[in-house]
Amino acid sequence: MPMLPLPAFVALVLGYLAIRTLLSEGRPLLVAFLMTCALQSLLVTAVVGYQTAWLRPALPVVATVIPPLAWITFQGALVSRLPVRAMALHGAAPAFTLFCRIFAPETTDVVVLLVFAGYGVAILIRLHGTADMPLARLEAGRVPAAIWQVLGWALIASAISDVLIAVAFASGHAGWAGWLITISSSLILLALGMLSGSPAASGPQEEEDEDDQPAAAPIPQTSQEDVDILARLEAFLSREPLHLEPNLTLTRLARRLHLPEKRLSAAVNRTTGANVSRYINGWRIRHACGLIENGQSVTEAMLDSGFNTKSNFNREFLRETGVAPSTWREKAQALTNVTPLAKAT
Repeated sequence: MPMLPLPAFVALVLGYLAIRTLLSEGRPLLVAFLMTCALQSLLVTAVVGYQTAWLRPALPVVATVIPPLAWITFQGALVSRLPVRAMALHGAAPAFTLFCRIFAPETTDVVVLLVFAGYGVAILIRLHGTADMPLARLEAGRVPAAIWQVLGWALIASAISDVLIAVAFASGHAGWAGWLITISSSLILLALGMLSGSPAASGPQEEEDEDDQPAAAPIPQTSQEDVDILARLEAFLSREPLHLEPNLTLTRLARRLHLPEKRLSAAVNRTTGANVSRYINGWRIRHACGLIENGQSVTEAMLDSGFNTKSNFNREFLRETGVAPSTWREKAQALTNVTPLAKAT
């Protein structure tokens, strides 16, 4: 009976993710990234599975398109929208790989290894010690950063697999190399596609607020300035409950306060000891507690408080209150039942 090779199955999954993303959210960078991963899986299927030798030179070139696209997608999803010129500069990686493949083919494997390892390390360095991702949904907490940390390590794992493949060839175990290429590339490409396509890996498509104004230039900050910024933020949220919008990002919040993102983030961090995501989620959980006490179900309170997923809601609720939402609801119901009895007595 006909069998579908593993890389071909991965290509189908990645192609489906790309089409779904294109139809539901747009996000051309993410679609391009997913389609490139799918194309690489198809090339592995053709070259390794069906011995299509004439396609072999395309393997390293297409492979080195993936790490730059991962970096550009990461930047555009969580940090800042890159200008076209900045994105074009990352085309140097596959261009140099093509040059090496034509004029110095013996160096190609090393170049591919360095490209994957270099971009993987660059993503991890960018994430290290970063309290906030300006374009990430604040309700997601540290989940987007965790997803991209895994993706960074996946790129590094691909570089390590290239080393193992080279060792297999050098030691005369070419059969092992074929299995390593098939399994490692399939699993890594599938991980890259599935994780990058996760809703938590990307922030919402930014929409300009009607009253947006250019952010003020950063100025030296003092402790009193931090306190003033926090008071300004609290007054704004009390007046306009923007924290109840599930797609709220640091970028949008800073615009509404007419402050630079870094200035707002630093003021919240220094004044409260928490990042902006945790601070906003605290407001959301307090709002949810009130809704639950007033008789709403846990799910209704979750959705009305700006959370998209129950896992994030449960995690933040437990951190903020020390109990699960269901326990809080049981206590609220118990108090409601006791109050009439007390009045009657």
